[in-house]
Amino acid sequence: MSEESTRAAVTSDASQTRRRRLAIVASKGTLDMAYPPLILGSTAAAMGWEAGIFFTFYGLDIINKRKWHRLKVAPLANPAMPSPINAVPISVPNIVGVLPGMTEVATAMMKNWMERAQMPSVQELVQMCLDMGVKLYACTTTMGVMGVSEADLVEGVSCLGAAGFLDFAAEADVNLFI
Repeated sequence: MSEESTRAAVTSDASQTRRRRLAIVASKGTLDMAYPPLILGSTAAAMGWEAGIFFTFYGLDIINKRKWHRLKVAPLANPAMPSPINAVPISVPNIVGVLPGMTEVATAMMKNWMERAQMPSVQELVQMCLDMGVKLYACTTTMGVMGVSEADLVEGVSCLGAAGFLDFAAEADVNLFI
């Protein structure tokens, strides 16, 4: 048996005895940054992986039931932000981002894109993750710093300190910081 086929057999045996694990740190609480960890977590769960998302700093807003429905997209200092006019293939200059109402325009644009793509809302994705067994963790240290209580969190979210999440992440096959 060649070295490659031996390695493939060992990998195959290992994958049958232990589920793959994904650990994500979600640190930003804007609408455009809420989707990546939730999509990756739910996708991992759909593939049979164990997945955990650790929400810290502004990422807590994604799982804060007082804030999650008001997440916004900031057009300022977002060089990838396209023009609100589809016919104009340019990015929005930073100066436009400081104009009153531009955050609302950028947020409405993103929500429209998501609706047209038939993407679930952030609230629906959070619930989907919970239903699929993705572990959602709120950083206890950040909760204290930001004045977030357990009662503020979406039902099903667990509170966990950094050391606890590092133990979870230490066993992960994939670790991501978003």
